[in-house]
Amino acid sequence: MKKYIFLLILVSIFYLMFGSAWADTVCTGDETKYTPSTPTTDFIIHDNGTLTHRPTELMWMRCSMGQVWDGSTCSENPVRYNWEDSFQAARDLNAGGGYAGYTDWRVPNILELSTIAEQRCREPAVNDLLFPATPSAGFWSSLPSTGYDDEASVFSFKGGGNGLNYKSSLSFLRLVRGGREDFSHSSP
Repeated sequence: MKKYIFLLILVSIFYLMFGSAWADTVCTGDETKYTPSTPTTDFIIHDNGTLTHRPTELMWMRCSMGQVWDGSTCSENPVRYNWEDSFQAARDLNAGGGYAGYTDWRVPNILELSTIAEQRCREPAVNDLLFPATPSAGFWSSLPSTGYDDEASVFSFKGGGNGLNYKSSLSFLRLVRGGREDFSHSSP
């Protein structure tokens, strides 16, 4: 009984000291049982706030629009846009000199967004070593709804799935460039 109480006290102290760090991560940690869907090794991490996903050849901004890459993480607050303004934000960025030396940034399609979701994680459903400070919310895709003129597709990094949002609603934005031909699309 004394061993049990001692162990309980020890675990409690350990949790008080380190528990808050664990609470920030909502990932299934057993990589032997659950294979990561976005392992860090699938990405080339550049020192300019971008990274390239090797399987798709897509280059991503590590931060959401409105955030600033400080060399190790994303600081500042991300900005929400309505659907039309998300395209304008990409055009404005490119016209203003671009980002990281590139002027062909665009709103990603829904399939492209799904390739950076970490299916083992929730809130947000991303590999936070690659995409730090990602809001646990919806991000615009370039795909309009086929059934509703006033809606477009969003990818939710809260749970890692896609859905629809009214074009007039506000969602976050992460821009992309390049990619393999089978991931290409057209933007309005």
